[in-house]
Amino acid sequence: MSDWTEKLPAAARRYLEGRRLDEVECIISDLPGIARGKAMPASKFAKQGRFYLPNSIFFQTITGDWAQAAGEGGYTEPDMILTPDYTTATAAPWTADWTLQVIHDAALQNGEPVPMAPRNVLKRVVEFYHKRGWKPVVAPEMEFYLVARNIDPAHEIEPMMGRSGRPAAARQAYSMSAVDEYGPVIDDIYDFAEAQGFEIDGITQEGGAGQVEINLRHGDPVRLADEIFYFKRLIREAALRHDCFATFMAKPIEGEPGSAMHVHHSVTDMETGQNIFSGPDGEETDAFRHFIGGLQTYMPAGIALLAPYVNSYRRYVKDHAAPINLAWGRDNRTTGIRVPIAEPEARRVENRLAGMDCNPYLGIAASLACGYLGLVEKIEPTAEYIGDAYDAEEEVPRGLFSALDLFDASEELQELLHPDFARVYSIVKQAEYDEFLQVISPWEREHLLLNV
Repeated sequence: MSDWTEKLPAAARRYLEGRRLDEVECIISDLPGIARGKAMPASKFAKQGRFYLPNSIFFQTITGDWAQAAGEGGYTEPDMILTPDYTTATAAPWTADWTLQVIHDAALQNGEPVPMAPRNVLKRVVEFYHKRGWKPVVAPEMEFYLVARNIDPAHEIEPMMGRSGRPAAARQAYSMSAVDEYGPVIDDIYDFAEAQGFEIDGITQEGGAGQVEINLRHGDPVRLADEIFYFKRLIREAALRHDCFATFMAKPIEGEPGSAMHVHHSVTDMETGQNIFSGPDGEETDAFRHFIGGLQTYMPAGIALLAPYVNSYRRYVKDHAAPINLAWGRDNRTTGIRVPIAEPEARRVENRLAGMDCNPYLGIAASLACGYLGLVEKIEPTAEYIGDAYDAEEEVPRGLFSALDLFDASEELQELLHPDFARVYSIVKQAEYDEFLQVISPWEREHLLLNV
């Protein structure tokens, strides 16, 4: 083995034990969370410590079109410098040969971090915490659907066929029998995760037909975002092995619950290691309240990152397993901000607004940024909501267009994330929305063709 392989995490070294590495995938996340980069022979990777990609990958919409977001310099597509973060090296166990994936850090040619790169956005927010002596901790939950293969976009998405020969059934939350229906897919997810060195805290059946939730252990925000970035590809590959698709759309099937990326937050003191949400006697602290206050105050402006597509807003439906406001409550799953039952040292705040379609780096960054602003501005939350929060007033933007207006108006949030990132993100999302408006839906043809 060459010297660089000695820098690999233990799981990657175990994966390669007694084998010859064939290929390395050098990747970064674009704005939607798609892996972009280059694959090269391992022998070539060993000879170079960096490679280059044009910055235009951050100007591309989800459809593959290009937004006019290049800035004053014009659309010249200058190269970024990408260097490997060896701590992220992990197997690609679904490939035919022996392949590693390595996430790279993206820098401008002057050495500064590329402000539009989602991983850099999250690192920037985390650094704001560190400068205050705080260490943010997150624990994400991933919901997704296993669905029948869909190769015609004109056809509705349908549940996958289970091993019983019947389509996956809805309304089976926490059913072990329902999970068994697609057990072979789950088995491959476990196997792939083990090969990649990822620890799954639990897998459960959710309420939708073929809807699954995977919980991850709490830890460093950047590391957990890296894992979700990897997990999305891992899960898709496991599904393809069994003649089905995995989808992370926020609302893939009409009438079924949407898929969320709930994020649990806590903050520790970097010197003492103590959870700042709990006092010496286990009581709730000012910091605990202020974090919630920050989420309530700034989350409307951050929704554009937590719900990044037109489909995302179909999830926020009253009485349908997704929040419609920013109420907070203890052990109350109808609120947008939930405080789970926990011992004082594990006291945390769960943000239930993010959809699973968000870029994990950007979704976690936005949520942490809102909580940070609450901490530094000492924002008091509203009174705890008691009862069914679906009876309260709606506070979530009803669509992407209004969400972007709120995002554009929030100088505080944009400064934390980075003004250049905020500018590019907004332009790209506006371009996507314009693309969407050119598509005529079946609903319009059914109800407007002959009636208006």
